[in-house]
Amino acid sequence: MTLAEHLSRPFSHWMAGEGADADVVVSTRVRLARNLRGYPFPEYLREDMAQRLLDQVSAAVEVLGAEWDVYRLGEVDPVDCRVLVEKHLISPQHAQERRFRGIALNSSESGSIMINEEDHLRIQVLEPGLGVDTALAGASAAEGALGGRLDFAFDEEKGYLSACPTNVGTGLRVSVMLHLPALTLTGQAPRVWVALRKLGIAVRGLYGEGTDAAGDLFQISNQITLGPSEAEIAAGLVQVTRQVVEQERHARGLLITESRQEIADRVGRAYGVLRHAHLISAEEAMRLLSDVRLGVESGLLDRPERQKLNELLVVTLPGYLDRNAGRPLGRKERWALRAQWIRERVA
Repeated sequence: MTLAEHLSRPFSHWMAGEGADADVVVSTRVRLARNLRGYPFPEYLREDMAQRLLDQVSAAVEVLGAEWDVYRLGEVDPVDCRVLVEKHLISPQHAQERRFRGIALNSSESGSIMINEEDHLRIQVLEPGLGVDTALAGASAAEGALGGRLDFAFDEEKGYLSACPTNVGTGLRVSVMLHLPALTLTGQAPRVWVALRKLGIAVRGLYGEGTDAAGDLFQISNQITLGPSEAEIAAGLVQVTRQVVEQERHARGLLITESRQEIADRVGRAYGVLRHAHLISAEEAMRLLSDVRLGVESGLLDRPERQKLNELLVVTLPGYLDRNAGRPLGRKERWALRAQWIRERVA
């Protein structure tokens, strides 16, 4: 499958709107950080070594099967890299310095491998809803297959070695993307964040570390990678996530019971603007889409379906809009095209 085919479609597997607790949990990502023995960490790689490592990993990916392809980011347009970030297939950091970096993708985009990011390999699997077990199984299977071709840096005492000490041990990061409008509207979110941090859970924005929350979407993930097993880390995050899900559902229930008219008005206004606007900024679009999503999950609206709402998280962003226009758009042009995409999908 060509990279152009990946980039031309808005849908990725994680957007399906299915899976456990999908009314609150948008998606799950499991990532394994791995490094190759005999090479410095990516920050210290000479150019010839970085190229050799990219070639070695690219050849090893063949073991994963015909549905996987490797794309070298040095040959990819910056706008296309931005789309990969917007689809959560690579990190913002991976898109910044593209030389000697690559990405392996499977056809459904449920699996991706970043090559020469902060670590030599970052193997990730994305699932819709709360799909931690499925994602962990997929990432572990890919890691096991690649481990037959590649010599991963491992220490009997410390576990898998990584560029950042926070990833040493299992190298496992489990992240869950949550839509939490009711906790935000009722002012309970800050209290929840404090409680999560005390449990060793990080709370981040839509694109992970260093990014802000948008559209009431937050990512929570484990911070501890050394000590507990992969299964224990995954089970702990699932337990915490379900507690947050129940708090969000409880807050939604209170809003509908105690402020139904106000919430219905908020949702209705958001739906009306999205259906009829001809100019809309990314920030306003995310805010209104959050309100519409709340209306759908609370029974105040019967459309659009989750998958379309999830796709709109991508097709309304600058990279995707510029790519589909075939050129960098001006501010007003982008606002107009964004509004058109939304009208077509929300109506």
